[in-house]
Amino acid sequence: MGIFISVPKTIECVLTALILAALSCGVIYRQVGVLQSSGYGSKKYFRWLKKKGNLAYLRHTFLSALCLLSYAMCALAFSFTGEWSAVIALSAYLLFFALYIYADKKVALRSSVTLTPRCKRLFAVTFLVYALSAYILVTALNFVDYLWGYAFFSYLRYCPLCILPLLLSPLLMLSNGIAKIYEVPHNKKFIRLAKEKLEKSDIKVIAITGSYGKTSTKNILYSVLSKKYRVLTTPRSHNTPVGIALAVNNANLEDYDIFIAEMGARHVGDIAELCEICPPDISLITGICGQHLETFLSFQNIVKAKGEILDATGGEAIIADDAYDLFAEYKCVKSRCDCVKDIVCTSDGTEFTLTLGGDSRTVKTRLLGEHSAYNIALAAQAAFSAGMTLDEIASAVPEIEQIEHRLQLIENGGVNILDDGYNSNVKGARAALKVLNYFKGRKIVVTPGLVELGVLEEEENCEFGKNLAGFDLVVLVGDTLVKFVEKGYKQAGGAAEKIRTVPTLASAQEELKGYLKQGDTVLFLNDLPDIY
Repeated sequence: MGIFISVPKTIECVLTALILAALSCGVIYRQVGVLQSSGYGSKKYFRWLKKKGNLAYLRHTFLSALCLLSYAMCALAFSFTGEWSAVIALSAYLLFFALYIYADKKVALRSSVTLTPRCKRLFAVTFLVYALSAYILVTALNFVDYLWGYAFFSYLRYCPLCILPLLLSPLLMLSNGIAKIYEVPHNKKFIRLAKEKLEKSDIKVIAITGSYGKTSTKNILYSVLSKKYRVLTTPRSHNTPVGIALAVNNANLEDYDIFIAEMGARHVGDIAELCEICPPDISLITGICGQHLETFLSFQNIVKAKGEILDATGGEAIIADDAYDLFAEYKCVKSRCDCVKDIVCTSDGTEFTLTLGGDSRTVKTRLLGEHSAYNIALAAQAAFSAGMTLDEIASAVPEIEQIEHRLQLIENGGVNILDDGYNSNVKGARAALKVLNYFKGRKIVVTPGLVELGVLEEEENCEFGKNLAGFDLVVLVGDTLVKFVEKGYKQAGGAAEKIRTVPTLASAQEELKGYLKQGDTVLFLNDLPDIY
């Protein structure tokens, strides 16, 4: 059939497809971080993609338009080379794809890619899908050129490849779906193994859930229990079935007495699924607020989901004082956590009275804020139920280390840095601002706003902005939620010269370099991935 199926033409098509696939993976790279932060949920990624104020797809459209115009101009400019002009003009794609990859680093996305084995497998599938899509387009265009045989069309035969940027996000979701053909059964097998290990073990399980404070309470409880027991815990903020299974399968359970499992949820049924893997002997509910309302859809669903842990608890369930009444209808053995009083907070730490078993002790922790006392109280009551005495618990409290990224105080060159990067809920934000006021000197807040609030997102971020009025400097990071924060700030009479908006956290840090001086305190509030 002539030139259409010639070896040179085939090589040209394959090389073009492979190069464009590699460049496309570079263009979509940071969005893979968003998908990863979404728990590889394509629906959640798609909600982020179409979210009002998200310019990701518009940027792809702009890239497509640039490729179209530049390719056409280049192809026509080199038309004197004959059909080679179509190949030469492909340099326009190379140029603008490369420029996009470089410029994309400066866009206000905080979702970084973690190259886990699963992520690498996803990239491999995505590359193949992009390469196949590009090859089909290239081959189809060459076939049309072969059929028509017009010189003008021959020059521009790769011009329609400009639509590829518009397909990158949909094809990423397709690749994710294909990858799950392997990932889903692989994960189920991994989770089943963890469940079987726990069933055969005598280890005591303490499970923690709630809208906020889960990881902080888990780390505090681990610190306290470790003074007497051998304790295994889920790492960092891992609170999904795979996260729990990872902790169990990587450990010899015979080496531990207690397993602390953090349990997260975004839908009704999530906690019940986690409890099937590791039914708790003791459970904790840290508190309830509108966090994750975007996926729960109602406050009642949040309460229902968190209450699933009570149905599965074999022993005592300990519930935060301000959340206890929400679970009054549950018939399990439950206790209200009201064992703390006389809280005194300073910039050096928190002192309070802890009462357990009818006895009281005054304790002091280096952790900052009133909320830290309540988190310690939950952990203390759980440790008491697990067999520790009040004296053992009280002696452990002063040794609790600051928790990374959760109002962690760092001193640097005379400047106090409050790293609250993993705080994204409404109550936690209020607590962080309260702690900031304990410090002397100028006070600065760096934040992108609050996420996962669904229909309350605008209202709560506006209210949050009102609470920022009065600080010496407010640096807003990003381009999605900050307009609501700024709106509230201005409504509260915040000074326009004291608020600034920057695209990235790195830009915020650069902004502060020439501003900060000894004695200042900077609060970095919420640096969670911007996947909502």
